[in-house]
Amino acid sequence: MGRLAKILLGSVVVLVCLLAAAITFTIGWRPIIGPKMRPVTSRKFEVTPQSLERGRYIFNSSSACVDCHSEHDLTKPDHPVLENMQGAGEVMPFSNLPGRVVASNLTPDLGTGTGSWTDDELARAIREGVRKDGQALFPMMPYEHYRHMSDEDLASVVVYLRSLPPVRHPLPKTEIIFPVKYLIRSVPQPVTAPVSAPDSSNQVPYGAYRVELAGCIDCHSPMDKGQPLPGMDFAGGQVFTGKWGNTVSPNITPDASGIGYYDEALFLQVMRTGYVKARKLDALMPVEQYKGMTDEDLKAIFAYLRTLRPIHHRVDNSLPPTYCKLCRSKHGAGDQN
Repeated sequence: MGRLAKILLGSVVVLVCLLAAAITFTIGWRPIIGPKMRPVTSRKFEVTPQSLERGRYIFNSSSACVDCHSEHDLTKPDHPVLENMQGAGEVMPFSNLPGRVVASNLTPDLGTGTGSWTDDELARAIREGVRKDGQALFPMMPYEHYRHMSDEDLASVVVYLRSLPPVRHPLPKTEIIFPVKYLIRSVPQPVTAPVSAPDSSNQVPYGAYRVELAGCIDCHSPMDKGQPLPGMDFAGGQVFTGKWGNTVSPNITPDASGIGYYDEALFLQVMRTGYVKARKLDALMPVEQYKGMTDEDLKAIFAYLRTLRPIHHRVDNSLPPTYCKLCRSKHGAGDQN
């Protein structure tokens, strides 16, 4: 081998090593080799009246899964779920997403739903973010929160999904833009140890569990370039753009600019009716689902929210949008922060 060839080969080796080091210490190898996943097992969850009812409650109320996984009539005031389409999936209607995000048909239809999925394939998708085909789910599906779902609650959700009437509903595939489509492969993580829920008699930890599974933080925290802003958890400012225009989530910390003036009775009334006294909540807030939660769970959620750090961040969708230096977006009362 000539001297020049040796120099070129050495340069290539150095460049490859530098590239490998750069990948290792920046994005990691998951975007290239695919998501981390565990093999599925043959486990099958026991069907009981209790598990069916528990799964129904989680799917339809406490986690409001039905809200994302069903088409809505956006022409009506409360964006109701279309009749006979519960759990049949939808193309997410938000226009400020990094591509087309599709919430899958979860009914047991063989052709367009999950009829060919095993119980553990469903469980892995729900808590670990990996599809039947091994692809990573876009983390708008809150599997990072659901990984904290107890084994009992997980089994109940799968049992309930099996009970849904099959709905034939062909949907397009999720198509995420580059480079996000590769970066999301780093998000899934296997759940390999048993998971239990806090005792419901311990109100604040149990409320934290319910808030985790409801994904409240995702909607009620501002984002910048797809990442949550540090120190602004639950302070509102997340922008939702669609056919309805722009809606910005409110602050739900116990600050005066949030829900500091709420007492337990008002919180329950808001969650049951969708009204803060005379003011109606935005239709994007899935009150139709959350109002089915038990008093015990709603009281626990409120108890937990009262423990959050108060953050002053005024959001008022009734006012013209102005730039807010705190959440780095435009919303009503933004210039008052």
